[in-house]
Amino acid sequence: AMALCLKQVFNKDKTFRPRKKFEPGTQRFELYKKAQASLKSGLDLKAVVQLPPGESINDWIAVHVVDFFNRINLIYGTMSEYCTERSCPIMSGGLKYEYRWQDDSRYKKPTKLSAPQYMCMLMDWIEMLINNEDIFPTRIGVPFPKQFQQVCTKILTRLFRVFVHVYIHHFDSIINMGAEAHVNTCYKHFYYFIREFSLIDHRELEPLVRIPQGWGG
Repeated sequence: AMALCLKQVFNKDKTFRPRKKFEPGTQRFELYKKAQASLKSGLDLKAVVQLPPGESINDWIAVHVVDFFNRINLIYGTMSEYCTERSCPIMSGGLKYEYRWQDDSRYKKPTKLSAPQYMCMLMDWIEMLINNEDIFPTRIGVPFPKQFQQVCTKILTRLFRVFVHVYIHHFDSIINMGAEAHVNTCYKHFYYFIREFSLIDHRELEPLVRIPQGWGG
């Protein structure tokens, strides 16, 4: 069913963003293939996220940040017709959590936006960062900048808010589309990854704190 609903999304001429490509033959491309293979093999997700022996942590984080961006962008794309200015005038996670948008260009102060506006700003902002060679270098031998992990923490923290909003406000749509298992697996993978490398402040995780307990892990 998930394949079908993804096909419907693509057929709607929604503009999916170009994926950041890891060039075949590069270290990161090999790492990406390794990560995807272990994910498909049905290994325990806690084991899948661990840094392979001898690999660089920044390469491993870069590969996952790009992959999570692509997958979460796709998940939100399948939900987006249910997430409108009318249904979601505030970017929130239930009554307790409200997320305001801030960036270094258009919104210098935290600003209230509707959920669809917030998502649009977020995806554009992440895309700009991951395609910036000074932050996510793709050429062999070019080092990562000193602030690389800080940037990734910010990206992942904001991507986590997509899960918060989708789970709390659009869970019925996920179920109706038959996408529950797919979204849960993606969330679980993301959750174990950020926990493994302590990439998100635990306070940010509070809105979904009840979900992981149901996995017995």
